[in-house]
Amino acid sequence: MVKHVRKTVQAMWGLITNAYVKGFMPGGGIYKGPLKHFCVPGMNCYSCPGALGACPIGALQSTLSARHRGFPFYVAGFLMAVGLFVGRFICGWLCLFGLLQELLYRIPTPKLKIPDRLDRGLRYLKYAVLAVLVIGLPLFYRDEYGAGEPFFCKYICPVGTLEGGIPLVLLNDVLRPTLGWLFQWKFLLLVLCVLSSVFIYRPFCKYICPLGAFYALFSKVSIVRMRVDTHKCTDCGACARMCPMNVDPAKHPNSPECIRCGECMRVCPMKALSFTVTGRGAKAECTAADNKEKENII
Repeated sequence: MVKHVRKTVQAMWGLITNAYVKGFMPGGGIYKGPLKHFCVPGMNCYSCPGALGACPIGALQSTLSARHRGFPFYVAGFLMAVGLFVGRFICGWLCLFGLLQELLYRIPTPKLKIPDRLDRGLRYLKYAVLAVLVIGLPLFYRDEYGAGEPFFCKYICPVGTLEGGIPLVLLNDVLRPTLGWLFQWKFLLLVLCVLSSVFIYRPFCKYICPLGAFYALFSKVSIVRMRVDTHKCTDCGACARMCPMNVDPAKHPNSPECIRCGECMRVCPMKALSFTVTGRGAKAECTAADNKEKENII
């Protein structure tokens, strides 16, 4: 039930945030109304013909690479607020590109198991992408005119290629003769991402996504988090075997890799896992422990 509800929410959110129907019509163009001044919590390319809001990674890079550099108070504050409130819940419930990867993974093919040591090492790659391509180079690199470049959006982002680049090329005949090596390179990266998603669960989210890396920094301190009822948990390992992100929820319920998909909660035979709000879960555990101690005394 949780799986179907989550995918429905992902799809609906994708439709809501890309509801500018006129943009998908010939000559419609990109929406540039007042809503574009506001970021959506997940990755959603600014250049997508239907996009109503701005991608936070794109907005962050745009500010950092501007000719007159300034601190991105709005974008940084927005991202920190979302991270502190729900952590990587956005990745599991509101990411349209994440939904696409999940659907591709459901194609019946042999799945690729990444060795644990290699998998753990690759997980750090998204933090390097965030630090170097999203923040470092746009902030410190400058051309002869004093402007920087949005390196991740321009050279890497498969979301932008899928949602923005391809639709714009298909809808505008004028753009097709201008396509060069950059579009071919990004199209190749998109193809690699799509193909790898058939064999690996959400590879872009696990290893590359800088937005997921940013939200992951707040997973252990977010207000909405996962709680393990230690009085119910029997250490059966069902949650760890089910977790598509290779997390052991019983031992690390608020791991930076957890996208709050809820699959572990669904398979737990003792219903020991649940979402909770900071403080309330801890209070419940203390109350249960106190009651058990009183029973032992009596």
